[in-house]
Parts: sequence; structure tokens; C-alpha cells
Amino acid sequence: MTSDRHILELLAPAKNADFGIEAINHGADAVYIGGPSFGARKGADNDITDIARLCAHAHRYHARVLTAFNTILRDDELEPARRAIWQLYDAGVDALIVQDMALLEMDLPPIQLHASTQTDIRDAAKARFLQDVGFTQIVLAREMTLEDVRKVAANTSCTLEYFVHGALCVAFSGQCFISHAHTGRSANRGECSQACRLPYTLTDAQGRVVAHDKHLLSMKDNDQSANMRALIDAGVSSFKIEGRLKDLGYVKNITAHYSTLLNELLPDLPGYRRAASGRCTYTFVPQPEKTFNRGSTDYFANGRQHGIEAFESPSFVGEEAATLVKVAADHIEVDAAVDIHNGDGLSYYDSHRELMGLRINVVQGRKLYPNVMPDDLKPGMTLFRNRDQAFERALEKKSSDRRIRADLHFAETAQGFALTMTDEDGVSARVELAHDKQPARDAERALAGIRDSLGKLGNTLFEAGDIAIDLPEARFLPASALNGLRRDAVALLEVKRIAAHARPQPGVPVEPPVRFTDTELSYLANVSNEKARAFYRRHGVELIADAYEANQELDEVSLMITKHCLRFSHNLCPKELKEYDLRGMVKAEPMTLMNGNDKLTLRFDCKKCEMHVVGRIRKNVLKAQAVPVTFHRTAPEGVKVTRSAQRP
Repeated sequence: MTSDRHILELLAPAKNADFGIEAINHGADAVYIGGPSFGARKGADNDITDIARLCAHAHRYHARVLTAFNTILRDDELEPARRAIWQLYDAGVDALIVQDMALLEMDLPPIQLHASTQTDIRDAAKARFLQDVGFTQIVLAREMTLEDVRKVAANTSCTLEYFVHGALCVAFSGQCFISHAHTGRSANRGECSQACRLPYTLTDAQGRVVAHDKHLLSMKDNDQSANMRALIDAGVSSFKIEGRLKDLGYVKNITAHYSTLLNELLPDLPGYRRAASGRCTYTFVPQPEKTFNRGSTDYFANGRQHGIEAFESPSFVGEEAATLVKVAADHIEVDAAVDIHNGDGLSYYDSHRELMGLRINVVQGRKLYPNVMPDDLKPGMTLFRNRDQAFERALEKKSSDRRIRADLHFAETAQGFALTMTDEDGVSARVELAHDKQPARDAERALAGIRDSLGKLGNTLFEAGDIAIDLPEARFLPASALNGLRRDAVALLEVKRIAAHARPQPGVPVEPPVRFTDTELSYLANVSNEKARAFYRRHGVELIADAYEANQELDEVSLMITKHCLRFSHNLCPKELKEYDLRGMVKAEPMTLMNGNDKLTLRFDCKKCEMHVVGRIRKNVLKAQAVPVTFHRTAPEGVKVTRSAQRP
């Protein structure tokens, strides 16, 4: 492990600059945000001016701004992408999170490149390759166990980033093509249609229904709160919160929660520190369960387990709040397990097990008056709260204060006085005041007044640490002079802090170029332009298929590859049943998922413990997006050849 892995970074999402600023204010050491284009979240783009504003705020705390630039690119997009990256660099962005290897073949500014989770980093060999080609930080697959992470850490020295909270894609990131196959909207280009959140019926090889109309590809939300120390010990130093499309309350609450957890761990981690400066105080108690979630799981961090699924609903159910006792014409009566407030949102499952909701206008003891009275409520139902009005209102206001400690030293000079402020990072600012030196009539009162005036840092970036007054004798200075001196010192220290922000240096590729882990790439490699092909050829790849978005995979192929296994979820896993001598009775035969007229085949790779969701691209997508066929191979004489696509 390198010393850099002792610098712990909480990485928070930012839908826009204002969200990013609040993430910093609530304890983030870095934020990631979409740029004007090419980010993998449609609807989360931001202009350069706003990103520059976010960078200026973040750099005051020596926090970093990372821009998500992680779509795959067409050839006609390469030059616009290059220009956009230079603009982002000039705006102050510290690093780019990327998927397309074309960027490593382009004329870019000296900016760090981080390998997106969509580069599909599941093992030490892939991680080491990405480090060796110049990535300084890599985002590990969400499915990796702690043991997997330890193996990567042992074989690399770059920063390891791991998702600790938020929504879980059921497929390995970068390995999901079902959205493009069904709608023409590519997840690898930021337009996922979220087929994983739809209801499906599951049948076995004999056509028997195993599960009816359930959200069988929908996962609970990630929550690694209990594993933070274990992740640090395994080598993770960047802890990523998912959610560039989440609301501001989520960003505040979840950022504050994980910042608090990291700070609580630090006393037992000598040699470790947070990546950015400042200490946060909150007006609320962070509670992750209060903001949008589908239930929680630590997924595969500690190995495969049951209970990772959100089969009943892909929506926010909330905390159990009450049992319905009586239904009247305009109100309900409940036995409440929590204090219910005016404006709270409640949810319940109807007779068809569909999640329904209601908003409470008025609470009068046990009586709750909804804004609209549902007609399917029945006594005995369990009610859940998925909006706590009081908690949300607290987050709508200013809810955090982040201050950097600064020690102050006040002394005499030949012409008057000087104030030096030195912050917790060792950055100093000195300002002088030409003023007559008038002895104080009341020495104790004068010194107390100086100390009081200098320590009033108010709404500035700083909080006063030690205040040293170094005078040969007590002097009288008017409060206005001291206040002006303090304001000048604060302003100068802010300028010096921003100037002292060290933009991280890009990685240096290994020479001669290292070989990729394979010599052939199928559509799963997401190669969609000539520069990406040139990159892989330079690293020893001989056969390179076009990305799935080129619409050349006309037969059935894997549209999703996932660690989630529906045989396992329904207690039909041959490996699990082996101990009961039932292995011969239960085989990993294909199963079928149905949603309306859509039929998907499930195939099981038991050796890798993976499930493949197999289907074909729809004809209407092909008709709307006709693209010429290409399938390239590098030969010594530079001959281009074609062949049928590689199957996983």
C-alpha cells in the first residue's frame, strides 16, 4: 500500500454546481459532476461557467472537482470532446472520469484520468493494465468483494475508488446493452431506459412459473456503512456516493453521514487523514434511511448472500410507520410507531402488492387526514413513511457549516502592527497596518478587545484556533482598525489557499506499451471509434469488434451480464443444493424472463457465478439506427478483415 492510500477521499455526486457546493459544505473531499456533454447521465449536464464556480468553491477547501466524461464516443465526436476537455481544464477541473480509451490517444491538457466503473474493472490484471496506461484512479466494479479489492491493491499503487452508497445497476457497469436493444437509448451513452426496474415473470426450462410479475432485475440500494473500516484496510481510499440525478436532500444527508463515519474512524487510523480541509457542523442528524432508497444491502462486499434484491418494488417504500386501524370517509386512524407530521408521505401495498402512496395534510392524534382519500385502504394494513416532512424541511434550510482552522498571530512592526493567519494546511497570509502605538489605559481590557476582534471570523471560511498577541506592552487600537486588519488577512488567506491548491498530476504510461489482457475484443469492450481501436492495437489486441451500439450484433447475445442470479435468489442454485445431494435434480438450465411481449433468456455461467440475460436487438431500433458493419483486425501488413462477432 502506498502512502497516498492513507489519504481518504469522500466523493459525492453533483447534479449541478449548487448541489456540488452543498456536497463540499457537508463534508465531501471531492465531487463529480457532468460537463456540457459526454457524461453518462442524460439530464445532468452543466455549462463551463457553473463548473468553474464549483471549482472555485471546492478549491478553497483543497477539495477536488472531477468531471464525468464517461460515454463512449463516435468518430465525429472526438474533436468536440477534445475541445470540451480543454475548456474543463481551463475552468479548474482536477480530473476526468472516462470510459473511452480514445482519450488516451488524443492531445489533452495535463489532467488526471480516472477509469470509470464502466471500464469493467473486476480483477487485478485489468486494474494493473489501466494503471500502466496512465490512469491514476480506478473505479472498481460494485460487485467486487473485499478479498477482490485486496488482490487489486496488492498489484497496483493507484487510488482505488469504491461505491459505498446509492443505486445499484444489476449488470456489471459497461456490460448492459438491453436499453439500446429495446429502445435505441444506450446506457454507455448516458441514456439508460432502466429495463432493470420493470416487472417480469420468471419461468423455468419446463415453462413453470417461478415468480410472477416481480421486479426481478431490481436491486436494493448499496450501503457500505458497516464496511468502511474493512474497505480502508483492503486498500480503498476514495469512497464514492452514487446519485448525480438525486435531489439535494439526498446529497446533503448521505454526504454528511459518510463524512461523519470517516471522521469517527480516523482516531483509530494513525497516519491516515482526510483529503480536504475543514470541519463540518450540522443542524441535523444524518439518517440515510430518511432519503430515497430501495432498502439496503452491502451487495457482494462480504460474498454472495440472499436479500440483495428489491423484487417487490423499485420505489422508495420507507420506514415502517403505523398499522391502519380504521378507515373513515375523510380520514384514517392508526397505531403509529413513529411521530407522524403534517405533510408526511406514507406508502402501502395494495391487494395486488403494488406500492401506493398518500400525503397527510393534517394529523390529529391517531387520526390522519390525507389530501386525497384512497379507496383501497383496509384495516390491518402496514403503512410506511417515505417522506418525513420535518426532516426534509431541515435539509431545505442551511444545514451545515464547514470551517478551516486558522491560528492568528498579532504583533508590532516598526510602522504599526501585523496580523498573520496560518491555516491547518500551513498556508499563511500576513497583512500590516500602519498605526500609531498608543499605550492602553487598561491593559487587560485592551488585550481582551484585541483578541475578541481578531477572533470574530463570522461567516468566513475560517474558525479561530490559537490567537497569539505578541506586544511589548498593551496597546489601544480602535475596533474598526482591528476589524479591517482581520478582513484583509482573511481575504488574502483565501486567495493564497486557492493558489496553493495543487492540481493533481496525470499518470505516466509505461513504456514500451504494456499488452492488454486479451488479444481479441468482442462487442463487450465498447469500442466505437478509430482512436479507441488504435489504442487497443498499440497494446497488442489483434481482433476488435464494434461496440453493440453499432447494431452489428443481430443474433441473440448477452444484453446484461450480472453477478445477481435468479436461480440463487429462488433457492435453485446447484452449488447451494449440492450439500443436500440434490445437485442431480436441480441443474442450471436456461430460464426465461417475460415482460409483455419481450422475452429474454437467462443463461448461467456457474463457473464464474454469473447470469447472462440474452436477447436480440429490436427491428425498430435497427431500422432507426442503421450503421455500416465493421469488424477489424490488425495484421502485420495492415490488412483489414471481417468475421462474425465473438460470443461471450
